[in-house]
Amino acid sequence: MTGATACLPIKNEHMDNLFIAASPSSPEVDFRFDERRLSLKGESYPENAAQFWGDIIVALRSFLTGDDDTAPVTVNVALAYFNSSSTKMLFSLFGALNDKAKSGTEVVLNWYHDEDDDTIFEFGQELTEDFPDLVFNDHAVKSL
Repeated sequence: MTGATACLPIKNEHMDNLFIAASPSSPEVDFRFDERRLSLKGESYPENAAQFWGDIIVALRSFLTGDDDTAPVTVNVALAYFNSSSTKMLFSLFGALNDKAKSGTEVVLNWYHDEDDDTIFEFGQELTEDFPDLVFNDHAVKSL
């Protein structure tokens, strides 16, 4: 699928899961709300970051707002690159997760980055300061 983003909802009894296949300029989004596991991987520099991330953030907020389960939520992020527009949207996404953590639900953020990529590593460190209620785990990954 070239140039288009497919948004495939997956049914469960509470809320549709969200899967968006990666494109050359946008990451794979795999939000398995039924498993309380959210994953982002790839690169994020879509032409219109607000449009790409907007529906994702709405779906996440809908899940978090309607969620009364206190089981932990795990977020796995492996973004090799993201532009400044995507950064703003990621902050909105992490802000929603931090609010959920403040309300008493453990939210674990697993931050994966190339061991030689100081920029992505430092962004992760900034997240720990800006979103202190998230349980942050840094994972340096060896380059292939």
